[in-house]
Amino acid sequence: MTHRPSTRRRRLLATSLVLATGALLAQGALAQAFPSKPITFVVPFAAGSATDQIARALGQSITDQTRQPVVVDNKGGASGQIAASQVARAPADGYTVLITTNTTHAANEHLYKKLSYDPVKDFAPITGLGKGGQVLVVRMDTPYTNVMDLVAAAKKTPGKLSFGSGSSSSRMAGEMFKQLSGTDILHVPYKSNPNAITDLLGGQIDFMITDTSTGVPQVKGGKLKALGVSTVDRNPLLPEVPTIAEAGVKGYDMGYWFAAYAPAGTPPAVVAKLQELLAAGTKSAAAKSFYDGSGSVAWTTTPDGLAKFQAAETAKWGKVIKAAGIEAE
Repeated sequence: MTHRPSTRRRRLLATSLVLATGALLAQGALAQAFPSKPITFVVPFAAGSATDQIARALGQSITDQTRQPVVVDNKGGASGQIAASQVARAPADGYTVLITTNTTHAANEHLYKKLSYDPVKDFAPITGLGKGGQVLVVRMDTPYTNVMDLVAAAKKTPGKLSFGSGSSSSRMAGEMFKQLSGTDILHVPYKSNPNAITDLLGGQIDFMITDTSTGVPQVKGGKLKALGVSTVDRNPLLPEVPTIAEAGVKGYDMGYWFAAYAPAGTPPAVVAKLQELLAAGTKSAAAKSFYDGSGSVAWTTTPDGLAKFQAAETAKWGKVIKAAGIEAE
């Protein structure tokens, strides 16, 4: 015996279908109209940092593509927590985007007992943007001519030498250096790597391992001396500078990545549009200039691909931080 749905049930089903269809059409229309006003890129680090530079390059590309302005809002401090919290609490409409790094979305949850944001639940992943390496720099007037000179000095006076960092990538690079070289070196935190560079030039700290886009111009300008690069392979911008591992600290390898996130709940169609715009932006002349000038490479993903990559990176950074014996603050 066949039971037909009641009239009331048929009406409910029809209404649900209409609502679902309406929602899909609304999302499609929203994506087609997006963006219809200025977009804000929130950056967790100061102007001049690598993240700031890539944000401005991509922002220019999106303006060229859409004729809508992109405003870059630098919110440095608290290892990116200020910026990440701002975006996490922003309207989920696609007009506020976090241009960030592994600092906020892989390392921080292992470095702080209580974060002001949830790196997974509070965000909608959009796309990866790039990957790069770092460079160990010292002042020109120091007696260190290579990495092992620095290691020897650190071992001779434990706890006397200091390194600065303005991001979790920079800090972990320094902590890994201590761990693998068997040295005791004081860590001095900064809001951003350019701030640490200023103090390094002024003699307040002894060295730092910073992103190449911040460090290489100082090296090329004759203001700082490069002793080693952080990746497995030499950096094409500094071909004469050995890797830190090659210079004597065996097993050393520490890079970084950039990515874009929207607030959780941003409509998938809008996320997809942002992914499309940003991916196209990585191929723009301005972005290519950034990648070539910083020794980094373009790297894009799907939203789901970024989510999976972030999960793997979070686990990796957790292991590095634990091995370095760093207690969450």
